[in-house]
Amino acid sequence: MTAQLNPRGDVAVLVPAAGSGTRLGPGAPKALRLLGGEPLLVHALRRVCQAPSVAAVVVAAPPDEVAFVRAMLAPVAPVTVVAGGAHRQASVAAALAAVPAEIPIVLVHDAARALAPPHLVESVAAAVRAGAEAVIPVLPVVDTIKEVGPDEAVRGTVDRTPLRAVQTPQGFRRQVLAAAHAAAVDPLTDDAGLVEKQGVRVTCVPGSDHALKITRPFDLLLAEHLLATE
Repeated sequence: MTAQLNPRGDVAVLVPAAGSGTRLGPGAPKALRLLGGEPLLVHALRRVCQAPSVAAVVVAAPPDEVAFVRAMLAPVAPVTVVAGGAHRQASVAAALAAVPAEIPIVLVHDAARALAPPHLVESVAAAVRAGAEAVIPVLPVVDTIKEVGPDEAVRGTVDRTPLRAVQTPQGFRRQVLAAAHAAAVDPLTDDAGLVEKQGVRVTCVPGSDHALKITRPFDLLLAEHLLATE
């Protein structure tokens, strides 16, 4: 059944899905790798579209796969598919340009975080709606962190108390994200990093263990287990 978006919602979700995902090994672009028999992108969009604030979703697909991705997603959700760029930042900018003008809140979400729950989308959107200019979901860092030199010798132990692991979706007031991309010089892999460079305050909200990033084969195995327990 095709998901229904909320025409009165105030949130657009951008999904840059043009990356190759080389750390997952050879094969299709990362967003099109299979999890439980379906592409990561399908899992991600299915959950995003369950969030009641979402009025629009724009996917930036590999340029030579736009028609394929559009056809693949048609039964899943009413999404817009555009050609992505050579790097993530260019893909986000291309997707942002396709967002309807009346939508004030924009979230950027990675297809690799395919199991991020709908309530995480709502939590990030709610924080922007409440007045934050930029919002990221985070988890505490639980591992001991060492600073290591070029010779692989330990230089010291980093205090992990103030450290956080960042997830997606990341949320922004639309004009804040647009201005950050317009001013960008060097490509970054994190949209919050772009707005930080513009002096914008970035606010944190609690993340989700289910929003793990599927980057390595082991991550895919873990996601398979989480999917089976849903």
